[in-house]
Amino acid sequence: MNTLAEENYLKSIYHLSVNDGNASTNQIASSLNTKASSVTDMLKKLADKALINYTPYQGVSLTPSGEKIAISIIRKHRLWEYFLVEKLNFKWDQVHDLAEEMEHISSEELIDRLDKFMGYPKHDPHGDPIPDCNGRFNTHELKPVSAVTVNQSGIISGVRDHSSSFLQYLDKKQLTIGCKIMITDIIEYDHSVVVQVGNKEVHISREVANNLLIAL
Repeated sequence: MNTLAEENYLKSIYHLSVNDGNASTNQIASSLNTKASSVTDMLKKLADKALINYTPYQGVSLTPSGEKIAISIIRKHRLWEYFLVEKLNFKWDQVHDLAEEMEHISSEELIDRLDKFMGYPKHDPHGDPIPDCNGRFNTHELKPVSAVTVNQSGIISGVRDHSSSFLQYLDKKQLTIGCKIMITDIIEYDHSVVVQVGNKEVHISREVANNLLIAL
């Protein structure tokens, strides 16, 4: 049985290492808003449990056992987010913190029944893929709006920034999951982007464009 803190570390390491294969102590400390010395202590505990591969100053990666636990937590988190939005009518900017608490419920039977009850959703309200009961992700290729050229169009299908302020901003601009947009202009001066949504044009900053993901 793993503690809540241990599960949070495993999830953080998974997210940080999914692309690069390793996560540094400083990255983990920043992700969890804690001190590097505290991270080092926890990493030693997780290594003793054979949940991570850890060599001081060389980065951290998950063992197969650690990865299985991390993916299970991510699955629970994203299913709860979906449930809160689709069944309890929460807004997509309100559910992250709630799901952070609910992801630590240990009953796999409850989560499997929740998944079945909701019709086995493939993506959470922010467009992130929900792992199935075997830990498999149904991924699809997404590109940030900042990497798309003028006159290309696509469907908004994900976000890199899950903060409430960013999601509320997207709501105000009507740039939400499922919306079709077309890039009509890229401003040379600051690389901000003009996108067409329905019959109107919306001007967004380079930072917003980098955090807004579309499927072409």
